[in-house]
Parts: sequence; structure tokens; C-alpha cells
Amino acid sequence: MIKILRIIMILLALLAVSFVGMRFYTKSFSPSATATFEQGDFSMTVEYCQPSKKGRLIFGPQNSKALVPYGKWWRTGANEATVITLNKDIALAGRSLKAGTYTLFTIPEEKDWTIIINKEVGQWGLSYDANKDVLHVPVPSVVQNEVVEQFVIDFKEQPNGATMLLRWDNRTVLVPIRVL
Repeated sequence: MIKILRIIMILLALLAVSFVGMRFYTKSFSPSATATFEQGDFSMTVEYCQPSKKGRLIFGPQNSKALVPYGKWWRTGANEATVITLNKDIALAGRSLKAGTYTLFTIPEEKDWTIIINKEVGQWGLSYDANKDVLHVPVPSVVQNEVVEQFVIDFKEQPNGATMLLRWDNRTVLVPIRVL
């Protein structure tokens, strides 16, 4: 019995070491980043990982070799799912969202994208449960002349809020956020 327990413990330890090693390995290709925005007593933080273009086709039809196909949900970054934390209630593209911590997913399209706010947090980016969605809202996507090599999320300050910018390849997605 003790021998079996030792074997199980060794296997669990190897599994844990492999899991941690894989996370560090993937982070070397798509490093972690944090985007923060503060305005008065309002703060917003987005934690995500930054994949790179590396000459690949990023956005395109589902039957193409696009890394992120149109019409399918995307973790909005790499590795773990992207997490957004708000300390106040907001209107995201005109729709109310309570203060809290959520997962941010998107559905890229050729023109407008869909922003998905999901109440499940802490999952790896390949896990998505639509039953836990809190909000779906369309937002504009703009084709730019500039090509952004590494995915980035940042903010442009607006009166009573900000526009969150999701930028990668030749796309900029504009997500209006207003404090309620």
C-alpha cells in the first residue's frame, strides 16, 4: 500500500512540474501583459498574454489558414483566458456591466466584432462555457495601415471613461467603456 502511495505521489509531482514547465515555456512565446486605466476613483485592469504575428495570417475565414478565424470565439490573447477587473459599474458599448472580475472573449468578424464578458475566471484560454456569459455586445473593428506585430490592449481616455483598444495585425477593435 505504501509503495502504491509513493508511486502516486511521484506521478502527481511529475505532473505538477510538467504543468508549471509548460506554462513557463508557452509564456516565452506570448508574454504576460497588464493594461490599466484609472480616471478619478474608477480603475480597470486587463490581464492577458501577447501572441506575435510572426508572418502568419491572423484573421480570416474559417476555411483559411488564419490563426484566429472569423465567427469563432477567441480568448483575446494567448495562454490563459484574458481577465478584466472593474471597480465600478460601467456601460460597455452601451450595455450595463456590474463591477467585478470577468473573462473577456471576442468573436472576430471581418467588420464588427462581438465582445463577450463571461463570469468564469481562471481557466486556460481554450476553455469557454457560453452558459456563463454575462454580456454579448457588437463593437467596431477598423482596418489600419500599420501592422502591429504583437497583440496589445490599451486605452484611450474619453470623458467619463475610455475606449479600450484591441490591436493586432492590421486591426484595431474599439470598445467604448463609460462609468455609470
